[in-house]
Amino acid sequence: MKWQRVPLGPLQTNAYIISNPSKEAIIVDPGGDGSKLISLLGNQKLTPIAILLTHAHFDHIGAVDDVRAKWDIPMYIHEKEKNWLIDPALNGSHYFIPGGGMRVKEATNLIKVEGELNIGSFQFTLMFTPGHSPGSVSYYLKEVSAVFSGDALFAGSIGRTDLPGGNHDVLLKSIHDKLLVLPEDTIVLSGHGPETTIEAEMDHNPFLNGF
Repeated sequence: MKWQRVPLGPLQTNAYIISNPSKEAIIVDPGGDGSKLISLLGNQKLTPIAILLTHAHFDHIGAVDDVRAKWDIPMYIHEKEKNWLIDPALNGSHYFIPGGGMRVKEATNLIKVEGELNIGSFQFTLMFTPGHSPGSVSYYLKEVSAVFSGDALFAGSIGRTDLPGGNHDVLLKSIHDKLLVLPEDTIVLSGHGPETTIEAEMDHNPFLNGF
């Protein structure tokens, strides 16, 4: 099993493609450039079986409908943000995209509890990590020693909390209680920027010092 990072959309948000030896794939946060993403998957002969969203900000959902039009696959999002998909004011697109913003079709699978999430051969540990947004989640994939953290934790930084539903203290608690307890060699795959590790952020992230 392996992963690859694909920056997409107007903010070059990191989408991730996780694939297994059978050429099945799971897409995390397809943020835009749907035709580019579909071509990449086709060139690698990968067949998506699900979309996982860490949260519903517009730069993380822009290619969801393109992918689901090509492949009829489930899409997972926390239930607290199900309405964000169709509300440009909540998903932020109203402020960035002229002409009414962005709306995508409803999710097929609403996340309601933490714990194991098994999709085909992919076995994730799903964790609630709110703070950047109220329904932010992270997906830990032990098999590749990586956590897909969305916009909760970045290399040397943390997610912004000045958008609707954001809360700085809640975000710090999420990072401390859910992410920093992972094995220190866990690779942190964020929504923006390069990968890092739990150990590096524990040692050097200035936003976490003294928490």
